[in-house]
Amino acid sequence: MTSPSQRFVFWGLVLFSVLILSLPTIIVVGASFTAGNIIAFPPQGLSLQWYEKIALARDLRQAFGRSLIVSLVCLAVSVPVGTLAGIALTRYRLRFAGALQVYLLLPFTIPLIGSGIGMMLVFGQWGLLGSLWPVGVACAVINLPFIIWSVSSSAASLDPDLELAAATCGAGRVETFFHVTLPGVMPGMITGGLLMFVLAMTEFLVSLLLTDSRTVTLPVQIYNNVRSIITPDLAAVSSVFVLLALAAVWLLDRLVGLEIFLKSK
Repeated sequence: MTSPSQRFVFWGLVLFSVLILSLPTIIVVGASFTAGNIIAFPPQGLSLQWYEKIALARDLRQAFGRSLIVSLVCLAVSVPVGTLAGIALTRYRLRFAGALQVYLLLPFTIPLIGSGIGMMLVFGQWGLLGSLWPVGVACAVINLPFIIWSVSSSAASLDPDLELAAATCGAGRVETFFHVTLPGVMPGMITGGLLMFVLAMTEFLVSLLLTDSRTVTLPVQIYNNVRSIITPDLAAVSSVFVLLALAAVWLLDRLVGLEIFLKSK
């Protein structure tokens, strides 16, 4: 049983860690509401002028639309592939399963800059640079382990007797997959899909290597603006990214439940 002093130290360390992790976000969000013309914290007055400016900025709106397309392409590629891979690695006895698992997790072992340059060379040789869908495919490839792990966690907790019961009732393999297995791993699919969407939306390095001046995504557009001058509108854009992440967490809680998600991890 812990003493009051030990509990005090424990919760003190927890609060300190939370404060350190949250401080950059708090500063950026606070600076986005400044009424001045430079980034400052505490803000020089309160104003929504910088949010109005980014809402009216055509280049930022277009870059956001391109990032949205990239995220949707990433979802369209990663969810089917990651779901099938996660189920296969967990539910079936495959030859060379260990080697397959290592191969599918290779994106985590290769430096991101190496993966980005390799994809740039491949897509460039195929004449696909400058299009948005290769960026989405690249984001799906480099982040695929996330959704594989998420689906594998759900598949591992799925009772195998459910599939046997479906087969006993006369369901074929396809019917069993769509009516038993797939609904059983749906929490992992939703969790992994939301994560892939956010990662693709915020991906910078791969987008920088695979896009040109006509197809820049929002992170690349922010980088181009930062190279010239740092103004509060960039803090407002960063706050939008924070809002997207919070929206993803809220949606995850509504669809899956954070308790179920945390237990699966």
